[in-house]
Amino acid sequence: MNDRKLLVIDDNTAVSTALELLFSLEGWQTISATTPEDGLSALKNESVDLVIQDMNFKADKTSGEEGIELFHTIREQYPDLPIILLTAWTSLETAVDLVRGGAADYLAKPWDDKKLITTIRNLLELSDSTQELLRLKERNNQTRSALFKEYTLNNIIFQDPLTENLIRLACQVAKSDIPILITGPNGAGKEKIAELIHDNSVNPNNNFVAVNCGALPKELIEAELFGAEAGAYTGANKIRIGRFEAADGGTLFLDEIGNLPLEGQMKLLRVLETQQFERLGSTKTKTVNVRVISATNADLPAMIEAGEFREDLYYRLNVIELKLPPLADRPEDILPLANFFLDGEKQLSSDAQQALLNHPWPGNVRELRNAIKRAQLLCSNNKVEIEHLGLRAFNEANSSANVMESGVTESSIAESNVTESSATESHTPPKPKVKKEPTKDEIEAALAETHGVIANAAQKLGLSRQSLYRRMERFDIKKK
Repeated sequence: MNDRKLLVIDDNTAVSTALELLFSLEGWQTISATTPEDGLSALKNESVDLVIQDMNFKADKTSGEEGIELFHTIREQYPDLPIILLTAWTSLETAVDLVRGGAADYLAKPWDDKKLITTIRNLLELSDSTQELLRLKERNNQTRSALFKEYTLNNIIFQDPLTENLIRLACQVAKSDIPILITGPNGAGKEKIAELIHDNSVNPNNNFVAVNCGALPKELIEAELFGAEAGAYTGANKIRIGRFEAADGGTLFLDEIGNLPLEGQMKLLRVLETQQFERLGSTKTKTVNVRVISATNADLPAMIEAGEFREDLYYRLNVIELKLPPLADRPEDILPLANFFLDGEKQLSSDAQQALLNHPWPGNVRELRNAIKRAQLLCSNNKVEIEHLGLRAFNEANSSANVMESGVTESSIAESNVTESSATESHTPPKPKVKKEPTKDEIEAALAETHGVIANAAQKLGLSRQSLYRRMERFDIKKK
């Protein structure tokens, strides 16, 4: 980090000189500007890694209005650039507003050299991580765009790399006619993957026929799959076309194949091997050309061991297996899917988004869709809040904790004398993993081990500095 370039915007040249000397010891280059206009000009002409700006630029001004305007201008033009606010006139209300608005830190003059250097080091490391994530995101966007150009993806919504890899594999094998087994939990979107395979097959314009094997009455399985002649069973007043015949030339999707009884499994195996069958009540053999895709949430190898599923059928169906992860394991899909299900006139609040990301989604995409549909009905305005989502009670407590962390409390900043103000949360997408809540004793121990340096203690506890300040206030822990 010795090639860093820092911009100091302060009308007091003594401040700029002192900071330039301090930063030179770290090998950082300092650019100085005495007015907001000069500072903005420097940002246009130089590649700056971090900004330290004053809040007042005229001798008779202490309101901080000039600094506030400058901060918002820089934030608008350079949204990812860390900004440290520096002032001799500390306004608690201003500190709260600007930290919430994205200020990396808010420091009072005179500053503590050691803490300032630590803060800048942390911010520069965070900036590096952010830039790397942005570069990775850009590369992912490029590969995703290429995927959309090469294959027919229609309205399939995804953002997570895990989902992208699965979709890419599904598209690659779609052109062949080999059977495919899609495994994954209920509600994860297995039928959507089956439709994707059909849309990219050699016969995408032919029928895609889906059948839920678990919903087939045992006595009607043969008629449902292979059809029946009139009079073949009580109530059969006319010829019945079976699912295989309906899917001829296209794709037959056998959902929940693990629920198919053994009698049905035996008949299905023969059709898969020969592509031939007879309607119930007929001796005439029919030949079809059907691509079979099956799906299950069951552990088929375990069912084979228990004698509940035919091993020969399993290997016939499982030429290619596509494993669809649960929604909780592909967190970057959550918000894109939520916005897709959401009415275009409504938006998710930041707290509602965080609650969605924190929820474990045992019902997967189906549960997410239902939560969004519920929210749309209960939301009286254009902003969907946590209470509209109706998430399970065990997660609402966790969501409430995140709501508490969404802003900066006044007392936390007052106790720190604005010299260790909160940095913005990381730009990395939040993961839906519920962190262990640290106890008061654990927080005090972390502070003692790090000699009271908030940034280090927060890192040790796996928290942001904002979050640590919040908990210090809650437990009435004074900064020493």
